[in-house]
Amino acid sequence: MRILFTGGGTGGHFFPIIAVAREIKRLAEEKRILDIQLYYIGPDDFASNDLKDEEILSFTIWSGKVRRYFSVRNALDSVKLAIGIVHALWKLFIIMPDVIFSKGGYGAIPTLIAGRMFRIPIVIHDSDAIPGVVTQWSAKFAKRIAISYASAAKFFSREKIALTGTPIRKRTLGGNPDEARELLGVYSKDPILFFIGGSQGAQKINDAIIGILPELLKKYEVIHQAGKANYEDVRLETRTIEEKTVKGKYHPIAFLSEPQLRAAYTIADFVVSRASSGIFEIAAAGKPSILIPIKKSAQDHQRENAYQYAKTGAAVVVEEDNLTPHLLLNEIEKLMGDKGRLQKMSEEAQKFARVDAATLIADEVLKLGIHN
Repeated sequence: MRILFTGGGTGGHFFPIIAVAREIKRLAEEKRILDIQLYYIGPDDFASNDLKDEEILSFTIWSGKVRRYFSVRNALDSVKLAIGIVHALWKLFIIMPDVIFSKGGYGAIPTLIAGRMFRIPIVIHDSDAIPGVVTQWSAKFAKRIAISYASAAKFFSREKIALTGTPIRKRTLGGNPDEARELLGVYSKDPILFFIGGSQGAQKINDAIIGILPELLKKYEVIHQAGKANYEDVRLETRTIEEKTVKGKYHPIAFLSEPQLRAAYTIADFVVSRASSGIFEIAAAGKPSILIPIKKSAQDHQRENAYQYAKTGAAVVVEEDNLTPHLLLNEIEKLMGDKGRLQKMSEEAQKFARVDAATLIADEVLKLGIHN
């Protein structure tokens, strides 16, 4: 059976694909489905080494970004999209997959168009409370639609949808605290704060952290995923702060590997994050959190995600427009000082978590592939 994955080139699109791919391989072995071949087509080589490690053969094609506003880049992107569609048609003709799993994003458009033209069954997943434009468009011809939030159901035909949550990599859960501390070099007995701004980092969150780092290090140990593009700038600004405060309690990392991410979730007492699909990792880890949605995300989806999750009591939302270093510090201090509320937030996070999302989706993908 040949299974093709597609999606945009960010961690929010990519890591759920990895989670589903792993479950497909596990279920295929259980069900004795032989000769499973996995492929990925996307707009760039984001995390190409991860694909290779998972034995997923990847191909890079062009794609154009879908914009609902005037931009001179629309003309160029239209050309790139047209080339990408031709390229996708050729790749699918060679591969001829039994089923396609799409994680959405503009990078999936060429492959979805080619898949529709070849009448290949398509399963799509959307991680947001308000589905993206590509997901809503492709839902018209998809066989199955998996959603993460109940509020997204109104956008689709009910006979196609299943509320699954967002697939998470199970290897990011269940770490050993002593091993986690050793891996990350965390040795104090202070509470641990974990700041994560997504796969690309988050400049606004980085600036807020730097602004309050001296105060934080007096009471907490800090793990900070700064983002590959921002890491050197963050280190430049924080080295002097560390020298003047407590050394060894600040742990900046450009991008957390899977073992590092598992370690951080294992030992963190509190998480500050963007409001992307990582919400489901935070929930599965049972961590209380502050969510800072991107101000101008597509369809304002991060803001909707944040408030949908916060309704459970598991998180507090801080709007990006309101984010200042000392507002963030005050929110952290207020929550960290209320042990009863932290416990309640942790319990609600665990109730919200859906650790079986990847399994549910993988099972449906296999069923469609078998019957195609």
